[in-house]
Amino acid sequence: MLDSVHPSWQPLFDEQAEVLDEILAALPRDGITPKREHLFRAFEHAPEHYRVLIVGQDPYPNPLHATGLAFAVPDGTRPLPPTLRNILRELASDLEIVRDGSIESWSLQGVMLLNRHLSTIKNQTGAHVILGWDRFTSAACRFLLAANKGKLVAILWGAKAQELVPELGAAKVISSSHPSPLSSYRGFFGSKPFSSCNKALLELGLEPIDWSR
Repeated sequence: MLDSVHPSWQPLFDEQAEVLDEILAALPRDGITPKREHLFRAFEHAPEHYRVLIVGQDPYPNPLHATGLAFAVPDGTRPLPPTLRNILRELASDLEIVRDGSIESWSLQGVMLLNRHLSTIKNQTGAHVILGWDRFTSAACRFLLAANKGKLVAILWGAKAQELVPELGAAKVISSSHPSPLSSYRGFFGSKPFSSCNKALLELGLEPIDWSR
């Protein structure tokens, strides 16, 4: 399960060992998304690799969609989940970029795709919000910020993600409603998160993200 975690995150996992033990002990053996071996995929690169943090709520409840990276789906997924379709719609509106749904590649450029809660029950949204994942992801954001000496842009989509604002200190924060169909028209569409992110990166002296890749 932890095989995908980059060694540079080990101090975080050591510090949070008791919290993680409680969470993992409470997880059902079967019927969760993503698969157990993918729970910590957001940590597969060193914290210094990331200059952008995108935070969502919890994984897709459809096990065919959940990858362990927030909002990403396996290559070739058809149809795309409505939330991802809305993200791509906003990207097209913001930067006139039309692309497929394979956004896992953003993580290779330095975008950490993190959910506030790292698991849910198959076909149930928000089933694991009480397990304690929020304690772990709060600590992860503090660790990420410290590793990058505050030079980080955080895109927080939805109320659950925005709970992290106090943990993000000096980071440049871009917030809006969640891109899900239930809330996308309450401030996500038209929020221009991708161009705002690149502008913030340039202000920090960091390389912008090529969102088309």
